[in-house]
Amino acid sequence: MKKITAFVVIAVLFTAIGIYFGAKRFQPTTPADTAVGALMQMSMKDSGGKQRKMSEWQGKILLLNFWATWCPPCVSEMPELVALQSDWSSKNLQVVGIGIDSPSNIREFAEKHQITYPLLLGGLEGSELSRQFGNQSGGLPFTILIGPDGSVRQTYMGRLDMEKVRADLASM
Repeated sequence: MKKITAFVVIAVLFTAIGIYFGAKRFQPTTPADTAVGALMQMSMKDSGGKQRKMSEWQGKILLLNFWATWCPPCVSEMPELVALQSDWSSKNLQVVGIGIDSPSNIREFAEKHQITYPLLLGGLEGSELSRQFGNQSGGLPFTILIGPDGSVRQTYMGRLDMEKVRADLASM
């Protein structure tokens, strides 16, 4: 009787340990940076009206570009961001644009231009999000390079120097 009881106790213990580690394995890891952690908890609508969770891109190299339709440097760098997304998508890069503009302006812009990466409707929350990443002035464009481990690798204020961005990507 004692052997059966001991066997049941050990079996229950190992089952509990298996369940714990099995559940832990399928939980997303917490990003290293607290602002990135908050970002990965967010969701925003894209230019087509679909709700997108930022965690969809967790574990990828993420180039997060804050922009607006009324910002000439923002609009002028978009073709280069499209090319970058195309060139680096097989290397685990995802470019995401967060529009600090009205939903209607972003939707019209997305329909008119051939932007191949997700454009999200950030609005005023997008401005606050950029501040959490160090953009205290609220200037645009503002871009953040986030590593697959959730660490902020680089921030860029103003129009992107694509040679610098490509060099930063290559160093990852």
